[in-house]
Amino acid sequence: MDRAFHIPLTAAAAALAGKTDGERFALLGSHGSLTVEIYSPQKVDLQQPHDRDECYVVTDGKGIFEMGDETVSFAPGDFIFVPAGMPHRFRDFGESLTCWVMFYGPEGGEPA
Repeated sequence: MDRAFHIPLTAAAAALAGKTDGERFALLGSHGSLTVEIYSPQKVDLQQPHDRDECYVVTDGKGIFEMGDETVSFAPGDFIFVPAGMPHRFRDFGESLTCWVMFYGPEGGEPA
C-alpha cells in the first residue's frame, strides 16, 4: 500500500547531528525505487559515480559542481540532475553545504 511522507528540513538536518566523518549523509525515506537522503560533505566530496540516476536540491552553501565534462556554480535552491554512472563531485564549498539527494530508477539509469 502506498503512503505519503513529509520530511522537514529541520528533521533531515537533525539526522546529521553527531556525524563527524567527512562523508556526512543520512537515509531519510524510500518508496519503490526512490530513496531520499540528506548530504553534507565536510572539506572534500569523496563520492564515486552511482548506479542509479540522482537528483540534488541544494538547501545551503555555494560552490562548484563537476558533472562529467561540465562544471557549474551552485547556490541554495538549485536543482542538479546526474545520470547513473556519470562522475561528479562538489568542490570549492564551505562547511555549510547541505543537499537533499534523491536516487531513483533502475541500476544503469533510465533511458533518455
